[in-house]
Amino acid sequence: MPKDFLKGTADSYDVVVIGSGLGGLTSANILARNGLSVLLLEQHYKLGGLATWFKRPGGHIFDISLHGFPYGMVKSCRRYWSKEIADSIVQLEGVRFDNPMFSLTTSFDRNDFTRLLTTDFGIAQENVDRFFDSARSMNFYDDQTKTTRELFEEFFPGREDVIRLLMEPITYANGSTLEDPALTYGIVFSNFMSKGVFVFQGGTDKLVKSMEKELVASGVDVRINCDVEKINVGTRGVESVVVNGKTIKTSAVVSNANLRATIFDLVGEDKFDRSFVDEAKEVRLNNSSTQVYMALGNDDTVPRETGDLLFSSTAERFQTDLLLDRNVTSRTFSFYYPDTRPEGKGRTLIVSSTNANYSDWVGMSKEEYDASKQDLVETTLDALEKYVPNSRERVVHAEVATPVTFKHYTKHISGASFGTKFEGLMVSRALPDQVRGLYHAGSCGIIMSGWLGTINYGVIVANDVINQLSKMPATSPVASN
Repeated sequence: MPKDFLKGTADSYDVVVIGSGLGGLTSANILARNGLSVLLLEQHYKLGGLATWFKRPGGHIFDISLHGFPYGMVKSCRRYWSKEIADSIVQLEGVRFDNPMFSLTTSFDRNDFTRLLTTDFGIAQENVDRFFDSARSMNFYDDQTKTTRELFEEFFPGREDVIRLLMEPITYANGSTLEDPALTYGIVFSNFMSKGVFVFQGGTDKLVKSMEKELVASGVDVRINCDVEKINVGTRGVESVVVNGKTIKTSAVVSNANLRATIFDLVGEDKFDRSFVDEAKEVRLNNSSTQVYMALGNDDTVPRETGDLLFSSTAERFQTDLLLDRNVTSRTFSFYYPDTRPEGKGRTLIVSSTNANYSDWVGMSKEEYDASKQDLVETTLDALEKYVPNSRERVVHAEVATPVTFKHYTKHISGASFGTKFEGLMVSRALPDQVRGLYHAGSCGIIMSGWLGTINYGVIVANDVINQLSKMPATSPVASN
């Protein structure tokens, strides 16, 4: 008899949250803290979405994806999660760039970037200050017609080396391109420039377990292996969800699934205005990625000056399309030193990340797919040799995740690592105007991507739901539970 993962659930909840990425987790926690009954449904057997982990024999624990976020995560985690979680956020000591144009190490904040741009790149101090001030002043409601490329040409005309320094990390961080609106770059970049890049010490295993503990303490009904098949909508808005064949009533749904999947698969386009459907169909998916997870042997490590994040490239010029090319020329190496997981077995792990197109990986035969993954391991080990001598002999475990892998585990369309492009944010925000009680808190746009953006979007959406439910009649069969 298969296990009933919905055993003991109520017939109705004030809010059902679909998906347990950081946006869904944060929404659920805030909603429950505000006295609402909340059911969190995750189709996978672990919480966290792309902010989770996996284990391998030998004591190797890998974070699913690279992560680095601005200092704002400390404030958001302390306010919406716990002091324990906030206190585990630490700054990266060294961010390295190594490419044919330049090789340098930086603390990745405004002071150090100003030093680099004026001293190493020869840019006038006044021009550098104006660029940073311009980026810092950008907000969501600004002009969206100026592209990031045009922004750089305004301040650093003809300086491809400067563009590479300023752009490459953001492209890796959230899929941003030179053709995206400048404000999406400016907002994200200026957030990092406040105090640098931070990570969660203890790994995502500690983070997600701490978050689950908080959710339970807040009163959230947390369920894994629960795949939502349908969001039922009536004349008055959201009525229920169908999960593992069971119908559960609710007044509001927060979908942490892919935006397009939420609209076209979970709800159905017949429930929306024609013009809205047309806009939703124009929303572009963001790219996916590949990861190569590598573990060094027991008590083997690398010098700390190797860096924490290393943006490595053999490409002569910076082109965002090259970052997606199957013939990999650029890799981001993330070094997890023993103190990353101080309570663990002192392992040193290295993860290589490359942006990728789903279309390059889907449709292969099993033999072709396996061969392509092995080729990625081999070429990555070749590239790593420059920074970790004798890496091929020292790496005791290596495996690959592709866009197909991410689609399988997260059900994101095409394995999209950062949800949708910028236009998706407006469509996401407009959902409750189309269907009462329907909200979305997944990764969308570029501003609301990455760890900090996704958590903050979860906060915004949770407050929207609270405002909606506070206006519902007291006789509502769900709101009065």
